[in-house]
Amino acid sequence: MTETTGADLFVDALEGYGVEYVFGNPGTTELPVVDAISEGDLDYILGLHEDVAVGMAGGYAQARRYHAHHDPNVTPVGVANLHIAPGLAHGLGNLYAAKMVGAPLVVTAGNHGTDFRHEEPILSGDLAAMADQFCKWSDEVLDVAALPTMLRRAFRVALEPPTGPVFLGLPLDVMLAETEAEPERLGPIPTAGPGDPDAIEAAADALVEADNPVIVVGDHVARAGADAVQAAVDLAEATGARVHGEILSCEVNFPTAHPQWISHVPPDEELASTLLSAGTVLFAGCSTNTTLTRHEEPLVPDRATCLHVSDAVWEVGKNQPADVAVVGDPGQALSAIADRVADGLSDDVREERLEYVDAVSEMVEAQMATMTSDERPDDPRASKAQLVDAMERVAGDAFVVDEGVTSKYAMLTRWSFEPEGYISNKGGGLGYGLPAAVGAALAERDRDEPRDVVGFVGDGSYLYYPHAIYSAARYDLDLTVVVSDNRNYRILKDNTLDLMGGDEDDYAFPGMDFDPPVDLAANAESHGARGNLVETPDEIESALEEALDREGPDVLDVLVHD
Repeated sequence: MTETTGADLFVDALEGYGVEYVFGNPGTTELPVVDAISEGDLDYILGLHEDVAVGMAGGYAQARRYHAHHDPNVTPVGVANLHIAPGLAHGLGNLYAAKMVGAPLVVTAGNHGTDFRHEEPILSGDLAAMADQFCKWSDEVLDVAALPTMLRRAFRVALEPPTGPVFLGLPLDVMLAETEAEPERLGPIPTAGPGDPDAIEAAADALVEADNPVIVVGDHVARAGADAVQAAVDLAEATGARVHGEILSCEVNFPTAHPQWISHVPPDEELASTLLSAGTVLFAGCSTNTTLTRHEEPLVPDRATCLHVSDAVWEVGKNQPADVAVVGDPGQALSAIADRVADGLSDDVREERLEYVDAVSEMVEAQMATMTSDERPDDPRASKAQLVDAMERVAGDAFVVDEGVTSKYAMLTRWSFEPEGYISNKGGGLGYGLPAAVGAALAERDRDEPRDVVGFVGDGSYLYYPHAIYSAARYDLDLTVVVSDNRNYRILKDNTLDLMGGDEDDYAFPGMDFDPPVDLAANAESHGARGNLVETPDEIESALEEALDREGPDVLDVLVHD
């Protein structure tokens, strides 16, 4: 046996688990790890801010998860290494975002040696406690002998459903300590299985006996794989039910061109309660199906029979009763329910339900068209609808990373997305979308047939971390970022009116306008990308086509009106 350091063992373990990149921003307490990375096969991806590093790792992990669904040799874990207490604090915003999107992350941070902390040196803090609320597991390695087991556990916890981030603190003395230990084998990651057979039978019976049931699909469906999305389609077709996406869904859990797909449920109490009004509602893999602020009335009728299918026990029956609860892998469970419904429901009843679905679809489509129609003939800037329509015409097959905020709903209602083609920020905090797009572009570059990656962000989101573009330029990533730029925090103005009423003229909206505006194109160029200001609707398609045809990062600052 030859002795090695904790830092070398850390790198050996990552390489053995199939990790290729470590995202980070280094500091003194991380130097042993950074040095060990330089001696191995891992690539260190520099972010100019710790939250950028975590966001890149999150977007990378989300994209890699789709790749892993088709290739068992892909490990869909993002790894980030941050700098002690202030660096971890910087990264908490996107650690929260990673929790909400279920990104399998292993986040680490250096720390002072265990024999030095009593002097309360600068940068000190309780790292594990700081990260705990946003992680599935948060701990610190206090002895090099425990490092192999804790690393193996960290990867397994991140990958076991429901997936999410974990945190490990890596003290300086532990990383410098010598050890004869070796990395431990990771082993296969199990699914949650199909669920209780009796619960599956009960769910199928309830759907057969229902009067025009509704299926609400959430992001745990897409996270379970392409087969799970197909199982949701099979169940919808067997049941004859209309299908909606949960509020704030961030992945494609059902093909939006399917005739039984109606819409995402918007975070508006009146509209949400209208769409969720049914005698029987099946919630499949949901986690964020509620409004931003308090709703006065239940979103789902008290009289409704509620069925829940999820691999996340905490989500089952959380906000609505669970009259039937199936805890299991969404794909396997939905497939089992679909088989039983297909055998138990007559073709005549199914056809009657589908006729009702068509009628609801026409009604909702007309209402959505009114909501997303924001034309202003006297304004030379594009509407959000015009921008989204132009993007789909040019880049309809691209992998989209979305933090468009007030432009998001135009994209969700107008773009026909296929599974594994879209991810977005689920948590509501700004600053995840741009770094995540960089991470996704890195993941796509490593595929045999990489897709174009388009980041779609609002100007407020872009300005959180414009220096994320530096990482895209530094590593020569092929990424096109489209900024929906209305030069204000429109979401806050809308929420002001919703919360307090009145008209826009009644408010000064302090801190909500970018006046003077930031030159986003020049900013992008300062970080090594190409920048282009797009001022009119007629310029959008040609500018986007040129950007997609070029290698490397491009930022299109597209002016839109409110």
